[in-house]
Order: sequence, then C-alpha cells, then structure tokens
Amino acid sequence: MDRQIQDPHQKALAINLDDSMYGTVAEIGAGQETARWFFRVGGAAGTIAKAMSAYDMKFSDSIYGPSSRYVSRDRLKSMLAHEYSLLLERLDAWRGSTTRFFAFANTVAARSYTNKTDGRGWLGISFQTQPRETPSQIDIHVTLHGNSHLQDQETLGILGVNLIYGALYLYQSPEELLLSLTDHLNTELVEVDMIDFLGPVFSEVDDRIMALRLVQQGLSQATMFTPDGSVVEIADALYKKAVLIERSRFRPPTRFNINLLDSAQRTFLAETELRPEDLVVLSEITLCDLGDSQDFDLRDFLDRADSLCALGKNVLISSYGEYFRLAQYLFKHTQRPIAVAIGVPALRQIFREKYYESLPGGILESFGRLFKHDLRLYACPELDEATGGLIRVQDLEVEPHLKHLYAHLVENGFIRPLDTVNPDYLRIHSHQVLEMIRNGQPGWQAMVPERVAEMIRQRGLFNHKPLSGAA
Repeated sequence: MDRQIQDPHQKALAINLDDSMYGTVAEIGAGQETARWFFRVGGAAGTIAKAMSAYDMKFSDSIYGPSSRYVSRDRLKSMLAHEYSLLLERLDAWRGSTTRFFAFANTVAARSYTNKTDGRGWLGISFQTQPRETPSQIDIHVTLHGNSHLQDQETLGILGVNLIYGALYLYQSPEELLLSLTDHLNTELVEVDMIDFLGPVFSEVDDRIMALRLVQQGLSQATMFTPDGSVVEIADALYKKAVLIERSRFRPPTRFNINLLDSAQRTFLAETELRPEDLVVLSEITLCDLGDSQDFDLRDFLDRADSLCALGKNVLISSYGEYFRLAQYLFKHTQRPIAVAIGVPALRQIFREKYYESLPGGILESFGRLFKHDLRLYACPELDEATGGLIRVQDLEVEPHLKHLYAHLVENGFIRPLDTVNPDYLRIHSHQVLEMIRNGQPGWQAMVPERVAEMIRQRGLFNHKPLSGAA
C-alpha cells in the first residue's frame, strides 16, 4: 500500500492546527516525550487541555487508584478512563458539541541507570470521531531495544505522536494505521508486540488479522490470541508460566495434531509435577509457512485460526523459522520449563545442517541455543510407509557425523520419546486431508475433530467442496 509518510513534526502540527479536536496527554515512566512534540511545533494550546506525569507511586495511586503492576494494561486502562472522564466532566458542556475529545496515556519502564534490560510499556488512546459519540480506543504494547534511556525516550515520543495521529485521522483504515505506527522509527529499536482495537468505529475489525499483520509487516516477531479471539500481550500471558508448544500448518487441525498435543501435555505435567494452571499450551503457526507476501491467502489463515479457537487453543503467530529462535523468544518471557511437541519427521528436519549455514557455529550453535535453558522435545513416532512399522526416536537415522550428538541429546533427556500417541493417527497427514476436503472426497471427516468437521461443512472452511450427491 502506497502511503504518504509524514514526520512527527508534520503530524503534531497538523493536530495542533485542527481546532475540532482537544485532549489530554498523560505519561508515566520515560518523561513527557509525546507531549513535548506538540509544544515543540507550536500551537499546542489549541490541542492540549492538559499534559501531566505522575512518577511517584503514591501520587500515581492517588490519581488512578492502586495497581499491583504499574507497567500494565490495567494501569493504562485506569489512566485512559480517568483522563477521558475528566475531559467530559470539565469541558463537555462548554465545547462538547463541536469538539472531538481524546485522551492519550502511556506507562513505560524504559532503560535507565538501574534498569539495564530492554524497556517495555503500554500506550493507548481513547478518542471520538464525532462530537459526543461513544469513544473508541486503541491499546498497544511495545518492547524497546534502545541502547540508552535517551534513545528509548525519542522512540516513545515519535511512537506516541504516530498513535495519536493514526487514531484521529486513519481510524477508517486500521491496517494503514498499524503501518503508520513506526513512521520515522527504526524498527530495530522498537517492537509493537500487541495491538487491540476497541469501540464502535472498530466493530468490524478482526483483531486476529491485525495480530497477523504485526508479524507480517515486521513490527513484531510474534503475537498471540486466545480461544475467544482476544489479542494478549505475550509477556503477560507467559509470566511465570511453563509452556508447551506445537508447530504445524493446522491446515486443517487433525486428530493427530490434537492427540500429539494432548499426549505431550500429560507427559510434561507428569514429569515436571507442574499444576495445569501453571502451563500455557500454544498452537503455533509460523509466518514462514503462511508466506510473507502482501497477497497471502487471508481466508486460509482465518480458517486455521477459527478451527483452532473452536478447539479451545491459544494461537501463536511467529516469524521464526528455526526452532532455536522460537525457543530464545519464549525464554525471554519465562524461566519456567518449555516443551515442544513434534513428530519424528520434524525431528529429522531439525538435524538438517543446511538450515544453520548462517550461524558461525552451525548446527552445534543452534542446539546450544535451543537447549540453553530447561527445554525438551517430545517426539512421537513416524509411520514407515514402506514397512508399516514405526520409526521411533531411538530408530531415527541422522548423518554419521551427527550420531554422537543425537545420542547425547537423547541420553540426557533433551529429546524424549513420546510413545503414547494413538498409532492410528500417524496415518493422518494434513495436506492429504486438505486435498480431500477441496475435492469432495469422502473420509476426511474421520481425520479431524468432530467440531472442526462440523465447522468445515457448515461454513465452507478450507474451500470445502460438498461430497458428490450430498444435499
């Protein structure tokens, strides 16, 4: 999509010169970097009703109420609700009939003298598109990769201006709004991990599509949504949680996919003595499978997502092709154990050295990164089409010079056999099921969960063709 990209000076000035909008900017954690842009370009008196910060926790609590975590979405919500209600209380009678009110807020933990880790924070805006209408809202979560506090401050200021401008002028095109968030920003310095569109002007927006776009456009490396379609911030979802993840095309989700994940979950819980509530189970689709072009099949993605959500699954969309990169990402968000459920065919692929040619240490470096923390692979058998027998973990043949490495990983429990998967399901291959669905061939219904089969028939998922002679 061709866009005319404006710099933050142009955006802030355009807002200042538009006398139809008026609002508040409240910032906690990295200075008043967004408000500074509006005062810097001039004319801010026509736009900013109030700009404020409240760094001391007691002051912040007295304004917005107590909070268990100050850099959190709950704190952002309380800030937006408080500031927006004050605008209406104090200004609606005076200018509400001609003004579109907005309240912008952020709460951020940036890199500082005491905090040497990457910054993170929440930004949001409540806004009207017409005077006295019910407000809509956009919430985003960001991770800051700047090398200094000053660098993070500059990033946050520009990002705040981009969000305000996008909400006020680009709300009719959410995908363009999303792209505009990183205008004149170095995307290596900031990731937009989550975006959520709320309110009447976004009633037709599918947050799952927006989550996908974040990853597709390189604004984020991964994004996650829950079975009800709600987009969640990954760090919050994985906070102090163990993780079990299965990567697949899920095109469609088959009985094998679900049985593999369920079997791995039972084994993982038993071996670690984890409580079920301490475990997050993820079905992951990598963008490397969806394709990174602008014209990928959006319907196909939604079919997969709808099917997984109907089965009660959390869905993770990532841009990671290699497992070790996915593992590194997950371990940024939790120090609890992580397990990956795979089949022997995927395990065989992990030992293909061609995938690690870009690493100085090759395949050894990849495994060093993959198993750096408490991670294990649960690998179920593969059906040998030639003999009808099973190829288990202990039977897998790798390149001769990798046999000792493979034996080491198996003997030390990094790779663990998962022999509880129903052997009948090993015959199910999703690409064959998909072909049967599209060609109207009988028999595919027995290969997918009943709920998925029902959805495919009723809604025509995956370009379903009714069986010949069916009503």
